[in-house]
Amino acid sequence: MPRFLKHSVFATLILFLLAPPLGAAEWPHPGTRSLASEKPFAELVTALSGAIKDNGMFTVSKASASAGAKRRGVDIAGNMVIGVFRNDYAVRMLDASIQSGIEAPLRFYLTANADGSANLTYRTPTAVFAPYKSAALDEMAAELDAIFAAIAAQAVGP
Repeated sequence: MPRFLKHSVFATLILFLLAPPLGAAEWPHPGTRSLASEKPFAELVTALSGAIKDNGMFTVSKASASAGAKRRGVDIAGNMVIGVFRNDYAVRMLDASIQSGIEAPLRFYLTANADGSANLTYRTPTAVFAPYKSAALDEMAAELDAIFAAIAAQAVGP
């Protein structure tokens, strides 16, 4: 094999080995907030529901793999995704970007820990809507950041 070809193959191999894997993503995703709570899982679910209402938002969806598993006789750690939004924000969002509609509802993720406590995780609305590069969405997301931070703080608080 000619010398220049050996160097090309070697250089290509080095680049291949140093490249990040395809599909690799930053984790946690930008804007991810995870708050620890001393509350048990079920109590945190109840507290989050109250905090959502107290902060003028609405629960629009709920999904729980642990609840589904329990109905099948399988026991896994508690988890639940709660979708939260409000119609006036939906109208503003869609007015700014139809494509951004895939992001609604914004979600909170609750997880039970082995020690009996639970965590509350969400992505900030500014991080969720940033890829759309819309000033109107950025303004709306900043408003929602404050609301979501207040909801999360109230839910995990005493």
